[in-house]
Amino acid sequence: MDYQQTLDWLFAQLPMFSRTGAAAYKPGLQTSHDLDKYFNHPHKRFKSIHVGGTNGKGSTSHIIAAILQSQGYRTGLYTSPHLVDFRERIRVNGEMITKDAVIDFVNKFRKSNYEGHPSFFELTMMMAFDYFASEKVDYAVIEVGMGGRLDSTNIITPELAVITNISKDHTQFLGKTLVEIAGEKAGIIKEGVPCVVGEAEGEIREVFEEKASATGTTILFADSLHPLQRCEPALDGGLNCSSPICGDFHCQLGGDYQKKNINTVLTALYEMRRIGIAIDDDAIHKGMNEVCELTGLAGRWMKVSDRPLTICDTGHNEAGIRFTMSQLERKANECGGKKHIVIGFVADKAIDDIIVLLPKDAIYYLTCASIPRALPAADLKTKFNEHGIEGNVYANPKEAVEAARSNASPDDIIYIGGSTFIVADFLS
Repeated sequence: MDYQQTLDWLFAQLPMFSRTGAAAYKPGLQTSHDLDKYFNHPHKRFKSIHVGGTNGKGSTSHIIAAILQSQGYRTGLYTSPHLVDFRERIRVNGEMITKDAVIDFVNKFRKSNYEGHPSFFELTMMMAFDYFASEKVDYAVIEVGMGGRLDSTNIITPELAVITNISKDHTQFLGKTLVEIAGEKAGIIKEGVPCVVGEAEGEIREVFEEKASATGTTILFADSLHPLQRCEPALDGGLNCSSPICGDFHCQLGGDYQKKNINTVLTALYEMRRIGIAIDDDAIHKGMNEVCELTGLAGRWMKVSDRPLTICDTGHNEAGIRFTMSQLERKANECGGKKHIVIGFVADKAIDDIIVLLPKDAIYYLTCASIPRALPAADLKTKFNEHGIEGNVYANPKEAVEAARSNASPDDIIYIGGSTFIVADFLS
């Protein structure tokens, strides 16, 4: 098979949660353990940092990887989902896995006598681990797919576990309450492995404290230590920051929510230094300042054009949308123009809870991503109408963005989001 045939086989033969939803969800670690044994335990041949949480785990993973890479460590990075190219999921020192490596791994699996039936995520995770081992990485930053306790990636024993925050997402799998969701996320905390938690209050904090106590490990809460002392918008769209951990620095990522992610990363760096991972201030400065170039990160409050200012963002749940809408309102006031919002969702989101966070005075372009799991735009219009919001329907994100650009004046602002897959289709 050539590369495209290999991808077609992966997408067609293996259930993929991001495309099809619940039918592809396989809780439990048995298949991952079986695959790991079959491929000779590749994750034991490199050290790792495990990053979970509800929001921000992708940005946090990329920043940590950029800093490790800037320090001179050969660094693997495993994240999901991808936006444009499948190979975005698996990187070494910022470079995507080669097409030949994807072909070779799939061929090896298909020709094997392995009798199990892994999901898309389970097999691609093992592809990443196998690739990182073959590339002899020093550290791999591994982003949790969903939850934590039963997530496929939880077969690793990392040097450090990082949990960004807890909010409601995937409630049909992880639990209806924040305490239940926190219990699942806390599942990546392991005996003897220190843990950093970005945000946690009240009962949520107690969940993590109890898990750390039960496993006999240390835990730090970034929102208590708060090593990020200063964080202000920069003229280039990033953030100018200061911390006692590394002095003054500039972060390339400019979303308001990145302040919390940076605070979490700084706490993680403090803990990494404590356990003997050498990271100097220059590496932190470079990794923060060049995270997109070093790791290929895209789609996080990403400016794609000026006049009209056009922003895309992959925030897709209640907490993520709340942050981006607050920033959008501020940016619209700065521009002095109207808000044009190109938006679509997947069908299994709590859309009513999200719609109430959207501005009533925006112009809406309702659309649908090119995945089976996407909510049809006509159904989205019905939902919007129920909340007293009007919007026109467009067949795909490309048409919706073109309409927004035609209607917008130079001083307006266009926002593209609601779903990772709306942004993916737009960037494609």
